[in-house]
Amino acid sequence: MAEYWYHTDKDALQKRLRRIEGQVRGLQRMVDEDVYCIDILTQISAANRALQAVALSLLEGHLGHCVAEATREGGEDAAAKVKEATDAIARLVKS
Repeated sequence: MAEYWYHTDKDALQKRLRRIEGQVRGLQRMVDEDVYCIDILTQISAANRALQAVALSLLEGHLGHCVAEATREGGEDAAAKVKEATDAIARLVKS
């Protein structure tokens, strides 16, 4: 199994994702309990922001480690890593 740059931050990343998972479960409860729709939308916005923060953290690490290393080494892998990062950014911007 490959070991990626974030293995040193895996515990913090897992903790953030578990918190987001809890937020989503809270949203399900809110719907079950017929909470006012604007309150649910507010919590959806918070969950989205939390996911975006995780995504940006992963993207920053990818650029700083994977893309930077591939660029130092040069060749086709460098261009592929830059394209991969660009595509990831485009997906994040669309969401």
